[in-house]
Amino acid sequence: MTSASGHRITVEPEAVHVRVVREGQLLAESHRPLALRETGCPVRYYLPPGDVRTELLTPSDTRTHCPFKGDASYWSLPGAADLVWAYPEPKEHVAAIKGHFCFYDTDVVAD
Repeated sequence: MTSASGHRITVEPEAVHVRVVREGQLLAESHRPLALRETGCPVRYYLPPGDVRTELLTPSDTRTHCPFKGDASYWSLPGAADLVWAYPEPKEHVAAIKGHFCFYDTDVVAD
């Protein structure tokens, strides 16, 4: 999708292995992430909920709004506030990320 301002967002399945580790603890691991590419931002990997250890995460009161993606909800770990976010009801052009989790720090692992 490209807006009149030239802002562009694409969401595509990515054939990479993504891991999220914090302080030695594995939080997520996926071989089926969605790569979201947005003008002016780093590539963000959105992981399916089955690939995320959601039992370790605590819902946060933080909510943010992106005019291109919609409203995001956040989750935290002890000592790591708002570490992960998701779009429960994303805008139509990025609907594929619905319910997927995105972390600030991810590692792409060479298999």
